[in-house]
Amino acid sequence: MLTSLNRPLHLAVIGSGPRGLSVLERLVCRLTAEYDQAAGHGGPAPRPVVVHLVDNTEIGAGRVWRTDQDPWFTMNTVASQITMYSGDSDTGPARPGAGPSLHQWLTAHTPAGQEPAGPNDYATRAEYGRYLADVYRSIVRALPPHAALEAHVAGVTALSPRPDGTWDLALDTAPHRLSAERVILATGHPRNEADTFDAAMESFAAGHQAHYLRGDSAADMPLDETTIPAGSTVAIRGLGLSFYDVMLSLTIGRGGEFKAADDGTYAYIPSGREPRIVAGSRSGLPIPARGRNQKSAHHSHQPKFLTRAALTAARTARAAQAGSAQLDFAEDVLPLLLDEIAYVYYTTAHRTRTEAAEAAENTTTDTTTTTGTVTGTSAGVGVHERFARELADHLHRGRDLSVLLDGAGLGDVAPVDLKALARPFAGMRFDSAGAFREHLLTVMREDLDQARLGNADGPLKAALDVLRDIRNVVRDAVDFGGLLPASHVRDFDRDYLPMNALLSAGPPLERVEQLYALIAQGIVDVTGPLTRFATDETTGTFTVASEQVPGSFARATALIDARIPTPDLARDTSPLIRRLRADGLVRTFTIQGPDGAHATGGLDITPAPFRVLDASGRPHEGLFALGIPTEHTRWFTQVGSSRPGTGRTLFYRDADTIAEALLAPTTTAVTADADTAPAGTATGAGRPLAAAGTARSTS
Repeated sequence: MLTSLNRPLHLAVIGSGPRGLSVLERLVCRLTAEYDQAAGHGGPAPRPVVVHLVDNTEIGAGRVWRTDQDPWFTMNTVASQITMYSGDSDTGPARPGAGPSLHQWLTAHTPAGQEPAGPNDYATRAEYGRYLADVYRSIVRALPPHAALEAHVAGVTALSPRPDGTWDLALDTAPHRLSAERVILATGHPRNEADTFDAAMESFAAGHQAHYLRGDSAADMPLDETTIPAGSTVAIRGLGLSFYDVMLSLTIGRGGEFKAADDGTYAYIPSGREPRIVAGSRSGLPIPARGRNQKSAHHSHQPKFLTRAALTAARTARAAQAGSAQLDFAEDVLPLLLDEIAYVYYTTAHRTRTEAAEAAENTTTDTTTTTGTVTGTSAGVGVHERFARELADHLHRGRDLSVLLDGAGLGDVAPVDLKALARPFAGMRFDSAGAFREHLLTVMREDLDQARLGNADGPLKAALDVLRDIRNVVRDAVDFGGLLPASHVRDFDRDYLPMNALLSAGPPLERVEQLYALIAQGIVDVTGPLTRFATDETTGTFTVASEQVPGSFARATALIDARIPTPDLARDTSPLIRRLRADGLVRTFTIQGPDGAHATGGLDITPAPFRVLDASGRPHEGLFALGIPTEHTRWFTQVGSSRPGTGRTLFYRDADTIAEALLAPTTTAVTADADTAPAGTATGAGRPLAAAGTARSTS
């Protein structure tokens, strides 16, 4: 039997959602390998490790993915493209490093008599939460003999360094105090203090018979009939993904029902308990539908233009020209990104037209051909490959595409205009609210038609899918102050991010079809672009209107901000974050450049392994941060899973980097106090960890 004379290494993971769970998964992978290596050589056991996993909502799922949510809250990525394991499932049991994708798990856990979810179906958030909880249980089962895990349903209210280099964690429930040598912050979506608009709306609501709901997860909003009575008018600010969650809560959540027709369209059957919904945003466009998925879970677009080599060359040129390697997003990054989109767009259009022409020719020349999909003859494939090479060459050289497109029969294909897609009503003025409604429904129907073509065969949705596929390269350009401060604010934050969010992260087709039905039936009104939300003291109501749509004015007794709060260290209401700021243990990441400085609101960290920096810029040796708290320092940290079979994705590289740092040799040691040691753990020197391989929950 392996033994060890070392005292336990105590680690703390704050937050058990996808990011915290990913660190735990990679941590146990490394602990298992460590133990197996020691056992294989017949040497002493590795140093015992105790991991404290702390979450204030639900261990293994966190707040956003908690398992008691209503079933109409769904994900916006198909189930086959989601996994929380760092390796694919094999013949053995699910365990760190090898486990099922979400789709595989759903298939195995479908109740008898129910139809299993398909690979291109969208799971509910509660189902994903149950999957995460099962991943957590598989991690616990796989703990090697020298490791123990303690789960605490509690909020961390303070984190204080000790003179010996360890950390003291204050909890709002028993055991009230924990000690750890190393801590990882993976705390997820924040709740922010009121901004100027919030404060004004809340003050107004408090003085009248009105309700204002600040931005948050819809599952945590009071959307019942006490707050929003049946037949009342509710205004919704924002038309993004969270808008759909609120919309569904106020319709099917009130007992209404959507009936699907054979053509995929919907009709809504009201229950009579619904409010009237009036919604608006800057664009006036509900976030468009995601293309019907035609891609395997293993698909990954390989960039041809926006590559790491291209970014390196741009940085070298910038440094030579201006003395700073920081990029200008509009000049150095966006043109390459647009080339990437144009390439996928035109090659998809050419391929599908070539295949359609060949299918028609085969049908007329060979009446004995059996029904099926024509994949293209060698001649057709050759023509397409030649077009793709010529298109890539034209884009690399910056040449005009018109002659090439005309020769390929694509002269009638309008180019992709991201700004026009994201702001389709810019500069337009409508005669009436009815005129805008009809125009909006036309835009939505055209988008739905494009989405039905798919994200592989539909040129537009295939091109927009590139925005998702190249996120990692965009991160290389912008993370850790990679852009000039002014360009980061103007070109990236103000222009690109809203456009990217609108065009790359849409809901399932079904959701947009349902919204279309609600608008067509008059249950939901979208006021128009540049919607203004205000108050009327005389009537005690909120007001909603679009300056581009005469007749769009409406009054409401409730106003909901349906936008997820943006992480902002200075406005985060978390007691832990506030205490860390007050003690000078953290600071906001500020982009410094030759054209000034920009305080981003993100938590300042080092590059991998993402150590937290204190107020003076010194890294904490034993404090790390991952995910949403570091948004703005790094980009798009809200991603909550990886894709199966795609190797060491960034999601797991991040987790593994931190896991490695958590287990690195240390000169400090934590002596477990009697009230914080796991059951059976010996605290005296020279005694083995009797509770190894166990997990214990506290609350």
